[in-house]
Amino acid sequence: MSVNFATDFSNVSHVTKQSKTSFYYSFSFLPKQERNALYAVYAFCREIDDIVDSLSYPLYESIPKKRERLMVWRNDLANIYANSNTKKSLIPLATVIKQFDLPKQYFLTLIDGCERDLLQQRYETFGELKEYCFSVASIVGLLCIEIFGYRHEDTKEYAINLGYALQLTNILRDIKSDKDRGYIYLPQEDLERFNYSEEDLFAERYTPNFVELMEFEARRAREYYSKARAALRPDERSTMVTAEIMDRIYFRLLEKIELNNFHVFSKRMSVTTAHKFLIALKHWVSSKVLSRKY
Repeated sequence: MSVNFATDFSNVSHVTKQSKTSFYYSFSFLPKQERNALYAVYAFCREIDDIVDSLSYPLYESIPKKRERLMVWRNDLANIYANSNTKKSLIPLATVIKQFDLPKQYFLTLIDGCERDLLQQRYETFGELKEYCFSVASIVGLLCIEIFGYRHEDTKEYAINLGYALQLTNILRDIKSDKDRGYIYLPQEDLERFNYSEEDLFAERYTPNFVELMEFEARRAREYYSKARAALRPDERSTMVTAEIMDRIYFRLLEKIELNNFHVFSKRMSVTTAHKFLIALKHWVSSKVLSRKY
């Protein structure tokens, strides 16, 4: 399916380009139709995330007010799917939803996952954290593969496991900024297992126990990268080039965290812009070779 070129995607593309995130570099080599579709989805995700994290809204806006804004979005989605009273600003998203037949529940699950951040600041078990990761990351992957197009049901498992891997990598990178906001995403059971307390975390104590805890969490993230890659069939790789770029950028980020011995309190790890571009270019060229093979 193709996106209607009569739709103006300039606003949603600006959101992605301005962000300069890994998403921007992974989208850059896509055909215009798919790129615009992903811009619209990314702009939606960014808007929901901003409401919760107060990046584009009053810093001290109350939780009830934020939940009210999220409910407005649920209503807007209902109108889009009912072909009723779609706001002008949402026409790009509505166009993409219709052209690619994107499931409504995927968007609602994302909203629910982001809303969870307004209500929950700790996770007792990894199983509980995994549910959160699914709703804020894996679900985005499922939306994306609907736009890319996929041949095999296994590709859904690829998207889900890659979502877990990316979100777990984010959690390791953002330990300091998250705890500064009062959030601890590392499961409480893991803190107890390695005898590293919340008090230690808030005091930014870099101890042997902390390193062991982080090594454990990094191994877990690596396991999900491996599960994702194992689920992606060779003849599917040429259509999943954007997802593979995300994989390699975030995996490199995980490697940098490990190579810096998990000094996440003193430095926010990142992959350089040049490196992101080179990763994206490499996998775009590789996808062209694969597309000729399959």
